[in-house]
Amino acid sequence: MNRSTLAIIGGIIIVVGVVAFSALFTVHQTQQALVLQFGKPIRVEREPGLKVKLPFIQNVEYFEKRIVALDPKPQEVLLSDQKRINVDAFARYRILDPLKFRQRATTSANFDNIFENRMNSVVRTEVARVSLADMLSTKRADIMNRIADDLRKQALDFGVDVIDVRLGRTDLPEATSQAVYNRMRSARVAQAAQLRAEGEELKAKIEAEADRERTVIIAEATRQSQTLRGQGDAERTRVLNESYGQDPQFFDFFRSLEAYAALGGEGRTMVLSPDSDFFRFFRMENGQPPTPAAPAK
Repeated sequence: MNRSTLAIIGGIIIVVGVVAFSALFTVHQTQQALVLQFGKPIRVEREPGLKVKLPFIQNVEYFEKRIVALDPKPQEVLLSDQKRINVDAFARYRILDPLKFRQRATTSANFDNIFENRMNSVVRTEVARVSLADMLSTKRADIMNRIADDLRKQALDFGVDVIDVRLGRTDLPEATSQAVYNRMRSARVAQAAQLRAEGEELKAKIEAEADRERTVIIAEATRQSQTLRGQGDAERTRVLNESYGQDPQFFDFFRSLEAYAALGGEGRTMVLSPDSDFFRFFRMENGQPPTPAAPAK
């Protein structure tokens, strides 16, 4: 085999390889392919594997088979109660019909740009119908469901299925947030002052009631003590009178001893005559005290 024959065989092999390379293509399991002939869609290949097309005439475009994220930038929305919030919404979608998707959106980047604008418009429309209190309550789920339903209807024209739409953070703008914080702080300060005033009023009532009860108790105790003291004094007088009637001399002697004992305290000075009647029991003769002198008339 001469050199020219080898060159011809080599050229044939190269041509066959180029033709085979142009006629074969692979569809990955995460992709779906659209076969085009002179720019016109011919067929859709959704199953993964090695596929065949006409060489040099047909070309292939690939589209995602997995769920794709759509995450627009946060936007400021005016609520129904005239409050402004920054809404951060995002969506997840899947391409169901690559042919319709290419006809309407051409490319994935172009679709994201178109659908971001539509999504922002729907979000503004739905959120503008509610108040800030609704955005922070269980009604938030209903708002997201309405947005998702509206976007699903619009996505069908692009051969796309919207899986889910969520409202992420809904923050107040800086100026509004500071105003709301100041208003909440003022309300809490006023509430604290009111509670403090109510507490002081309740304290004054309790103290007044306690003072009244204390006065009543002390008065009742004083009355009872005076009554008991009076009864005791009366009983004491009665006992002393009975004792005096039984033995007057012993009674005088006992009372004098009590008087002598009372003089024993420190710091007391009493000047009396030695022959005073007060000391008659110190001058006892034969065990009997002298008879006290009769009072002068």
